[in-house]
Amino acid sequence: MSAQPLTYESVLELIRENSREISRAVKEQGAEFDRRMEEQRAENAQMRKELNKKMGDLTSRIGEIVEHMLGGKILDKFQALGYAVDDYTRDHRYRNSKLGIKGQIDLILQDGDVAIFIEVKTKLETTDVRKHLEQMEKYRRHVDAAKILWPPTTRFLGAVAGAVVDDEAMDFAHENGLYVIVQSGEAVEIVPTPERFKAKEW
Repeated sequence: MSAQPLTYESVLELIRENSREISRAVKEQGAEFDRRMEEQRAENAQMRKELNKKMGDLTSRIGEIVEHMLGGKILDKFQALGYAVDDYTRDHRYRNSKLGIKGQIDLILQDGDVAIFIEVKTKLETTDVRKHLEQMEKYRRHVDAAKILWPPTTRFLGAVAGAVVDDEAMDFAHENGLYVIVQSGEAVEIVPTPERFKAKEW
């Protein structure tokens, strides 16, 4: 059977049919894309919900550790090391728009001559210690720029604390002049410092 010769009308019909098929394919792909995007949005919403819950749990846990530190008479323990701290501030937040710096410090022990800035983590790792050292530098710049927050003779010291403390983090903190606080049962303890330890001042 011989092929039918192509005519102008048959070519137009082929073009129309191809256009209809392309249109159907585009609609199907569009519907599939919309379905997948909706699924992704739902997954993202669930992930955000879970992340917010975990962050809330973490914040609560850090608050519990701070409470243990205060209940465990951390002020007394630093006083035993020769620091006359007798007051404290929790969750201290600061911002300096001109310098473009801001931050938050979990616990500050203080008196008129010294302030000890403590970073609290559920699990303390070396990266946390490094960030606290950077934060101490930032806060010193913030205070120097403000000029009125602390008496000019105040010495700034640093400490890090955790319910679990990584050995490398402990060594790194001591090497950089930070005290290390660990949770021990219902109390907290300042880890004995190495023989040549010298507390860093900012």
